[in-house]
Amino acid sequence: MFKILGILSALILLMGCSEFALLASGSSLAISQNTYAKVYNGIDVLTIMSTEKSMKNHIYDNAKKAWTEAQEAQEYIYDKTWGLTDH
Repeated sequence: MFKILGILSALILLMGCSEFALLASGSSLAISQNTYAKVYNGIDVLTIMSTEKSMKNHIYDNAKKAWTEAQEAQEYIYDKTWGLTDH
């Protein structure tokens, strides 16, 4: 019973943490000796602090936008090829 209450209280407390707090607490647990990983994590923290999105989210959003634009361009070329529009 106490185990379940402990887990529930931990979940409630962790739900209130910001992304930066979770990142800071996780960085102390994940010890990495790789210089590239340390540089990436440092830049990612600065990116999160300035834009409220991580670098992965920025990459995902840009890729999704590029994919949507490519699909629209493909439809435009298809329509022009078959003469379905007069533009």
